[in-house]
Amino acid sequence: MRHLLRRLGFYLVALWASITLNFVIPRLIPGDPAGALMARFQGRMTPQAIHALELQFGISHDPLWMQYIQYLGNLLHGDLGTSFTYFPTPVATVLAQELPWTLTLVGASVLISFALGSLIGVFIAWRRGSFLDNILPPFLTFFSAIPYFWLALIALYLLAYTLRWFPVNGGYDTSLTVALTPDFLLSALNHALLPGFTIVLASVAGWMLGMRNAMITTLTEDYVLLAEAKGLKERRVMFSYAARNAILPNVTGFALSLGFVVAGSLLTEVVFSYPGVGFALLQAAQNSDYPLLQGIFLLIALAVLGANFLADLAYLVLDPRVR
Repeated sequence: MRHLLRRLGFYLVALWASITLNFVIPRLIPGDPAGALMARFQGRMTPQAIHALELQFGISHDPLWMQYIQYLGNLLHGDLGTSFTYFPTPVATVLAQELPWTLTLVGASVLISFALGSLIGVFIAWRRGSFLDNILPPFLTFFSAIPYFWLALIALYLLAYTLRWFPVNGGYDTSLTVALTPDFLLSALNHALLPGFTIVLASVAGWMLGMRNAMITTLTEDYVLLAEAKGLKERRVMFSYAARNAILPNVTGFALSLGFVVAGSLLTEVVFSYPGVGFALLQAAQNSDYPLLQGIFLLIALAVLGANFLADLAYLVLDPRVR
C-alpha cells in the first residue's frame, strides 16, 4: 500500500507539471489566429468590437499568474476554451465528438495487437526452433519494418480501390444518421476494419518479439525448471509460471500505448480520412489552434498518467515482489 501511495503522489505531481507546461508553452509561441484576425481588420473595428472578439477567443491581458489561476479554475469547471478551427464550438465539445472514434479504432487495435502478439510470442518461445518460430518472426517483422504510411496506402489501394472489399474513406456511410442503430454500427465497423487491420499488422511484431525474448529468458529460471520437474501440466507451466513473469516488460509498453491511444493514429486517420483526435490534432497544428492543442495535450497527459498507474496496479497483481 505504501508503494502505491508513493506512486499516486508521483502521478499527482506529474499531472500538475503537465498542466503547468500545457499552460506556459502556448503562451511562449508568438502570434495566434485571433491576433491575425484582429490585425486584418485593424482600423475598421471599434475598441468594443475588439474587446468582444478577445472575450470570444479567451484572450486575456492580465498578469501571467492571474491567467494561470483562471486557467486552473476553468479546468476544474471543464472549460477548455473555444476552438479557433471549429469556432465557436468549445474544445470540450470537439474532443467529445472525436474521442469515441479514436478510442474505438485505435484502442481496439492496440488491444488486439497486444493480445495477439503476446500470445504468439508465448507459443513460439515455448516451441523455439520449431517451424512457426522460424517463419512467424521474420514474416511479421517484414510488415512492421515497412513505413506505416506506405503500408496503409498499399492496403488502401489493394483492398479498397482494387478489390473493393472495404470502404475507401470515412468513418461511416454518410447517408446514415449518427445513432446507436444496427445499420449505423455495422457501417462504422465496416469502415474501421481496414484501418484497424493495418494498425494491428504494423504493431503485432513488436509485442511478439518482446514476449518471445522475455519468455526464452524466463524459461531458464529455476522456478520454471522446478515446476517442470514436479510434473505440472505443460499449459500451467507455460502460462502460470513462465508467461506471467515474462509479460511484465510488455505491460509497461502496453500502458504507454494505451496512454497515447487518445492522441489517435494520425497517419491512419489522414490516409483513411477517418474521424478522430489525431486528425483534429493535425488541423489544430495547421491553424495554430492553441486552445484545441492544449485540450488534446492535456487529454494525452491524463491518459498516459492514468495508464501508467493502471500498469502499477497490474504489477502488484502479477509480481508479488512489488507488494
